Amino acid sequence: MNRKFAPFVATLTALVMVSAAGCSGSDDDPSGGTTGGKVELTYWSWAPNMDKVAAAWNAANPDIQVTVNKQDGGDQAVTKLLTAIKAGSGAPDIMQAEYQKIPTLVSADAIADIAKEVGSLKDRFPESAWNGVTLGSEAVYGVPQDSGPLLFYYRADVFDRLKITPPKTWDEYAEAARRIRRANPKQYLGTFSATDPGWFAGLAQQAGASWWGVNGQSWTVAIDDEATRKVAGYWGGLVQEGVIDNKPMYTPEWNAALNDGTQVGWVSAVWGPGVLEGNAKDTLGKWKVAPLPQWDAAKPATGNWGGSATSVTTQSKHKKQAAKFIAWLNSDPAALKLLVSDVNVYPSAKEATSTALTSPPAFFANQPDFYQIAEEASKIANPFTYGPNVNVTYSAYSDAFAKAAESRNAAAFTAALSTMQKTTVDDMKNVGFTVTG
Repeated sequence: MNRKFAPFVATLTALVMVSAAGCSGSDDDPSGGTTGGKVELTYWSWAPNMDKVAAAWNAANPDIQVTVNKQDGGDQAVTKLLTAIKAGSGAPDIMQAEYQKIPTLVSADAIADIAKEVGSLKDRFPESAWNGVTLGSEAVYGVPQDSGPLLFYYRADVFDRLKITPPKTWDEYAEAARRIRRANPKQYLGTFSATDPGWFAGLAQQAGASWWGVNGQSWTVAIDDEATRKVAGYWGGLVQEGVIDNKPMYTPEWNAALNDGTQVGWVSAVWGPGVLEGNAKDTLGKWKVAPLPQWDAAKPATGNWGGSATSVTTQSKHKKQAAKFIAWLNSDPAALKLLVSDVNVYPSAKEATSTALTSPPAFFANQPDFYQIAEEASKIANPFTYGPNVNVTYSAYSDAFAKAAESRNAAAFTAALSTMQKTTVDDMKNVGFTVTG
């Protein structure tokens, strides 16, 4: 069976055998190397100041030294790693990998199963984060590093003036959007962004969607499912009604809207304060955060936008030592503090709130319970499985929803899902994956 084109559950044994063979040079030696000497590990990461975190490890572990090589993030990092894996040399020992890229890396046999080395860490992470590195199997393809639970940011001064309470449901969000528009036709509570597929995937995740899955020896694809159609129809309806904007995020126009009060709310992830601080400095002290509005207030849930894990590559000759480092990096209290203070990420580990996130972000100094709200959100993120061609799906999202948003037609939003579904399935079949359902 071709590992590249088979689903992960069906090929787990084969992957483990390949990984073990590739690491046999040093992993049989408990001292840390073939000669028992110092082990040198390379770590590809795009996170800022990760070298400072590694320096703390190096100072305490002279026999296992880690060198951080700064990389570009996203597709560039994945392409570079896959090129090195295919060439048979040049890959690092350790790789920072976005959750949505892990299936691609596993299908290419680029990252190793380290369940034996780090499986005991499972209970130290939220279920959704752990699912991101296991793909629903017994294998473990990394240790969760940071997560992006979705939250709701809003201008408290505007809400107070209009006597609007933070919406607990999406129905309440829609009504708040209407009231804001009636009070000031220049203001919007939010926007639908056709250039941010990860944002939309997180909203679908909250609604209960999981776009990919494994069924025996086949993949399933469920982008055009009931849960995602509900999300698309909801946002399409608000755009058609004119109560939220239809402009993309992260444009100069959008940045200005946050700062001048044209946009007074934002559905975003826990890392949102950094964006607001950089783009909306004039609104310091006016924002607050609340849990994401719910479809069913009796069954609270959220989704994630962003986040990454730390994985060991199949070319590493020091699998055990690399796994030891990434376990420390993402679960040790001292390391978690450094991830927060130096790298400026929201660690996935459950204990991060009590050990490292003891004060709110500077831009939310007026909300001391900021990270308690974020922690509760991380606990209720629904599981979500990504597929091996997420880049194709995300590209289809941007194309189809750009047209839908421009049309301001709610029906076009749900129709865009059919386009995404077909594009994803056709691509998988063309590459050689078996897709059923």
